[in-house]
Amino acid sequence: MPNLDNQTIQLALVAAVALAMLIQAIVLLAALVALRKLAKSIREEVEDLRSAIMPVIENTRDLFARVAPKIEQTTSDLAVLTRALRDQTADVQAAADEIIGRAQRQARRVDTMLSNVLDAVDRASAFMADTVTKPMRQLSAYLASAKAVIESLRSTEGSRRAEANRAPGDNDLFV
Repeated sequence: MPNLDNQTIQLALVAAVALAMLIQAIVLLAALVALRKLAKSIREEVEDLRSAIMPVIENTRDLFARVAPKIEQTTSDLAVLTRALRDQTADVQAAADEIIGRAQRQARRVDTMLSNVLDAVDRASAFMADTVTKPMRQLSAYLASAKAVIESLRSTEGSRRAEANRAPGDNDLFV
């Protein structure tokens, strides 16, 4: 082994560091070249993308510029229409409430009228019943008594018939 003195070791270390720095510089240079190629390809892709998207963006801007006033007009028209519909709905509701109220008043009137008529008919029928049935019962009672008197006077055989109708052993008197 050659003589390893301090100076030789230092020279070997400097050579190793110089070699490491040279390798690092080559790697960095290769990375720089690769990054430049990548940046160039990304730039080209962005340009392609920009050239494809920009007309769409421009068309969208133009469309929005044309449609925006119409949208605003439509929304204001819808707001006016909604307000008018609310007013008309309130009017219809008020009219319906008024009609229902009138119908209820008329129904109460008709109910009262019919109740009065039915009460009058009931009173009249009670009066007629009292007026007609009492004399008819009295007349019927007079006719029945007259018939019984005539029957008993007309037939002398009435007592014989009554005994013939009586069952043997029936000694109860029936009036």
